[in-house]
Amino acid sequence: MSELAAAGIPVTVTCRVLKLSRQPYYRWLAAPILPSEVVEAYRANALFDAHKDDPEFGHRLLADEAAEAGEAMADRTAWRIASSNGWWSAFGKKRGRNGKKPGPPVHDDLCAVIDEDGRTRHVFAAKAPNERWLVDITEHKTAEGKLCCCAIKDVFSGRIVGYSIDSRMKSRLAVQALENAVAMRGDVAGCTVHSDRGSQFRSRKFLRALTRHRMVGSMGRVGSSGDNAAMESFFALLQKNVLDRRSWTTREQLRIAIVTWIQRTYHRRRRQRRLGTLTPIEFETIMNTTAALAA
Repeated sequence: MSELAAAGIPVTVTCRVLKLSRQPYYRWLAAPILPSEVVEAYRANALFDAHKDDPEFGHRLLADEAAEAGEAMADRTAWRIASSNGWWSAFGKKRGRNGKKPGPPVHDDLCAVIDEDGRTRHVFAAKAPNERWLVDITEHKTAEGKLCCCAIKDVFSGRIVGYSIDSRMKSRLAVQALENAVAMRGDVAGCTVHSDRGSQFRSRKFLRALTRHRMVGSMGRVGSSGDNAAMESFFALLQKNVLDRRSWTTREQLRIAIVTWIQRTYHRRRRQRRLGTLTPIEFETIMNTTAALAA
């Protein structure tokens, strides 16, 4: 209408031809974007950020995350915005015959090497502490519901340098484990952190944490447990020695059992042949003492 008015055609004539009322047009011209539309946009942005960080969340959990970010809304509103934009839970809506495809890697695989015969294998070794870490997540059921554990292993000694336990498998579970590991180990700049292609490790929160601590990400292939075999072996031990030993009534019981086994048994009692039949704590103590004397 503005273009026609500039060409000399009255707005009244244009509205009559288009069968529009003049008053609504002038109201829209004075305020083309309504306050309700601005609110809707902010809510959509908050839901989109939560969905990108945790693609498995349904609309109720997305609404909780948005409220935590300062954009509170009803569950029904969150469902309407999410469904209109196609932000479905990775577990709640099929994507074709085989379900949702795994997400693309956000890092190169820095643990892979190619043999002389052209086959790819993974090397999980390090010459010094904080040179290469492995990270993964496991979950186990209790009478109260599932409990998730994210653990980080330093392949130099096999020590679990950081872990986080929560009832939800969210991106902040991985971020908290990484922050705990950094707080324990100190200077970790340049350390390679290898993981699978789980959404928690591809989330922006986890990527920002790696960048903040000047660490380097590494990511294996889809559906190949051998790409993170050293971490899978730790969780297999945890499964055998703790998770499957009994039925767990509460999450707190299982959490205490996991922490106790890691700190008392795995770190201080379980000897590893690759470490010269030393425990991870003994191995690090000897190596750190040797390095200090050499300096």
